[in-house]
Amino acid sequence: MKGITIKFGDVVANNNVDFDLLKGEVHGLLGENGAGKTTLMSILYGLYQPNAGEIIVKGEKTTIKSPNDAMELGIAMVHQHFLLTPPHSVTENIIVGLKSRGLFLDLASAEKKILYLAEKYGLKIDPKATIADLAVGEQQRVEIIKALYRDIDILILDEPTSMLTPQEEKALFATLQSMVKQGLSIIFITHKLHEVMEASNRVTVLRGGKVVGTVKTSDSSESELAKMMVGRSIIESVEPKASAKNPAILQLKNVSALNNAKVKFLKDLSLELRKGEILGIAGVDGNGQAELAEVIAGLRKVQSGEIIMDNTAITNAAPRKIREWGLAYVPQDRLNTGLILDYSIAENLILDRWYKDEYSGKIFLKQEKMKEFAEKVVTDFEVKTPGINVPVNSLSGGNLQKVLMARELARNPKVLVVHNPTRGLDIGATEYIHKQLVKQRDNGVGVLMISLDLDEILTVCDRLAVIYEGKIVSVMDRRDANVDDIGLMMGGKVAVASEGKK
Repeated sequence: MKGITIKFGDVVANNNVDFDLLKGEVHGLLGENGAGKTTLMSILYGLYQPNAGEIIVKGEKTTIKSPNDAMELGIAMVHQHFLLTPPHSVTENIIVGLKSRGLFLDLASAEKKILYLAEKYGLKIDPKATIADLAVGEQQRVEIIKALYRDIDILILDEPTSMLTPQEEKALFATLQSMVKQGLSIIFITHKLHEVMEASNRVTVLRGGKVVGTVKTSDSSESELAKMMVGRSIIESVEPKASAKNPAILQLKNVSALNNAKVKFLKDLSLELRKGEILGIAGVDGNGQAELAEVIAGLRKVQSGEIIMDNTAITNAAPRKIREWGLAYVPQDRLNTGLILDYSIAENLILDRWYKDEYSGKIFLKQEKMKEFAEKVVTDFEVKTPGINVPVNSLSGGNLQKVLMARELARNPKVLVVHNPTRGLDIGATEYIHKQLVKQRDNGVGVLMISLDLDEILTVCDRLAVIYEGKIVSVMDRRDANVDDIGLMMGGKVAVASEGKK
């Protein structure tokens, strides 16, 4: 790819980008969110047409107008969010869109080819299995086999580890090495530094839609790549603090709750958060993390058990009352739950306090007080915005999260619950959020951080707990944490084994 430029309105997503891929290599494409990584690969896959530049495949200049054109050239892309239909079988999902030789689908022949590819590349899968019954890692294998089934030479993987356990991540990296040994070439899109170091031969770094550089992974380091990504050094890890002597600030005792389908999802869950610590909750998505956050915040009814915050029972109390007693809550869905997108920054910042005398007059809100508060918060939390009266939907993801975090921390809470606080944020915004969490910890706040990113938990938290099928299966100090053991617990293996011994 030479001189690739693409614009969306006035925004230049890729600016004169050069990118090359060698046969039989894993080439990492690294950059912050919004750096232009997925856009560049979407051009190679035919989803977008560049305004300038050229694409050369196997020595020949070509125009790729659609994914079908890309497939004809031997190029396939596995997207971050899988494009599979849950009710159908593995085989049906893999052959969808392919032409049939007769009136009926030859599923038997398709299954044979799937098993051959699975054996060849070490991608264990049952062709007859239903997608809905497969774990996330298995679904990813289906997507990869779906690409390989079409006899490709180049495979693009977009953030392929975002939903995987550590064991599934290792298995994926082993698969990639098997694939390149067979002659395939792989482009690996990510913003995680350790993944690039572990999985790729070379890495190209994008920043602001431009190429910063291309280096051999063996000649670089995580810190050097981080500097290329953001233009400066970043904090790699936060020193954990011992909290064993700190008093409990939040306790959950044998808490059970239903999910949205009215199925018991939290099952006698017990947990203790201490003052002045960050306690991380690790687990595969869908194991009760959302329900855990919501029962603490008063947004989901507790069926049995007890929740105590700072010696006050808050079980099934009204959300406003719980907040007034000292809880701050940053939900995982900042767009639909945390903020009202059509409201201004100033209006969003008083959503939890508009009724107080400080901001509420007899008929109208006190605009001067709102302005004074909003301007202070925007300055203190370094929110990049043209003004406090612009709607929040005009802000970037990182600045949206800053507004949400600022509103919650302005309460001077006793307990802060954050759910996936840096999901979708780039490395600079992530570092800022982590600093805020550490600052709260150092001020004596109990911080409960629920995150799907195990690296984040191992970077920021003092202690961590593993959640599996609505139960806490283990709690440990970060210093004692073993990634392999945590991965097994996240997958339920250690939990199941320990239950079997009881």
